[in-house]
Amino acid sequence: MINQYASVMNRIFFLILIIGLSARGYSQDEISNKFKAIPPRSKEVKIKPVVPPIAGPPKVMPYIPAPIPENNFKVPKNETIVASKAYRRNQDLGIYKTTSKTAKVQYRDGAYVDGDRIMIYVNYKVIDYDVLLEGDFKGFEVQLEPGVNRIDFEALNEGFAAPNTAEFKVYDDKGQLISTSQWNIGQGYKATILVDKQ
Repeated sequence: MINQYASVMNRIFFLILIIGLSARGYSQDEISNKFKAIPPRSKEVKIKPVVPPIAGPPKVMPYIPAPIPENNFKVPKNETIVASKAYRRNQDLGIYKTTSKTAKVQYRDGAYVDGDRIMIYVNYKVIDYDVLLEGDFKGFEVQLEPGVNRIDFEALNEGFAAPNTAEFKVYDDKGQLISTSQWNIGQGYKATILVDKQ
């Protein structure tokens, strides 16, 4: 018990001694009296005046109209076009060249879905007798023969709103788009695509 008391007293004495020595070190005045700050070098700051540029008047280019080309269109004579009968004919959808081994044909109703139905031929052979055109694409894949391959779409009806309309796309065997178009044909008429395999 006495040893513990002596140990605690020694620690307290040691702590007071350290505090006293540190306080004496801070109380010296010689260091603060000898310190002199170096004055900054005086240098004049030159301020350049900022003058905003004065914009001149905008340049106005005079309007010079381009010359109107001469009208060389020929108006067909004695040919009356009746809108209700314009689609009552076969429609050529073009010929497309490819080196592809196959062709993927997709089709859907080109306007709103109104019950259009078609028959599909490939090289004069029927591959589907009755197809209802819907809003989503559906289709088939054709093995292309060397030379010209013919794909026909025959309108079986005109739906609720004439004519028979459809949008179609043709892709090669790499998924590249070969052709895209639309047909507008009357009942009993055909829309034809020709794919020329090189």
